[in-house]
Amino acid sequence: MQGNPHVRFDIERPEIVVGMRQETPRLASWDFARLQQSRLYDVLMRLPMLIWSIFLGLVTVLSLQQYMRQADPTLPGTAHILNVAMRASVIAYLVVIAATVVVRTRPVRKARGVEPRVSALIGTFLLTVVVLFPRRELSLSADVVSTVLTLAGSAFAVVVLTQLRASFSIMAEARELVTAGVYRLVRHPLYLAEEIAAIGVVMPFFSPWTALILAVQIGFQLRRMRNEEVILTAIFPEYLAYRKKTARILPGIY
Repeated sequence: MQGNPHVRFDIERPEIVVGMRQETPRLASWDFARLQQSRLYDVLMRLPMLIWSIFLGLVTVLSLQQYMRQADPTLPGTAHILNVAMRASVIAYLVVIAATVVVRTRPVRKARGVEPRVSALIGTFLLTVVVLFPRRELSLSADVVSTVLTLAGSAFAVVVLTQLRASFSIMAEARELVTAGVYRLVRHPLYLAEEIAAIGVVMPFFSPWTALILAVQIGFQLRRMRNEEVILTAIFPEYLAYRKKTARILPGIY
């Protein structure tokens, strides 16, 4: 009886087939690991944040132009200046984020697993859904408080980003350890700045649902802090001493 010799060989040596099947996922895993270390992968990972910050920056510029054209003439001059300054600070924040994404160095190490990535994405983008809720008419005093919080948080974030520079990232990654400037006072000043602004942003849309969204977002931000501290401790031995003597986000409190 005649047959295919290759088929007969596979039947007689099943360990070869099993070995080939086991080797396939190993090669795929190795190829993906090589891809993650490539320049192309690094560029692709920068694009979403770059596009998001540029898009929001353009939207905020248009919002500022519209506000300047339609500003209430009965609004006190101080409130008008605060509103313009607040929008300008948000634009500056988004411009600096785009710049840091472009110039940042490649990470020394990244956090492993899905959870750090999911926490980073939710903590970064969840709050944007707040603008889909109905906007409330605030009193003049409440509007000023909302504006000042957004202005202060955005301006503070700009200061922090200029000190963080090429070490900025959305994901939990280790680049260079920054402990100077504002980082002498707290370990995560950027999160503090962003949450100050977040409270100001939520105020005009306040409801039980938006309050819940803000609380969930803060929870994920706290998780991001922990993820970052784990990888920084693993890469930089001096981070442990820095962590012991420096508050997380509120000096003398937490």
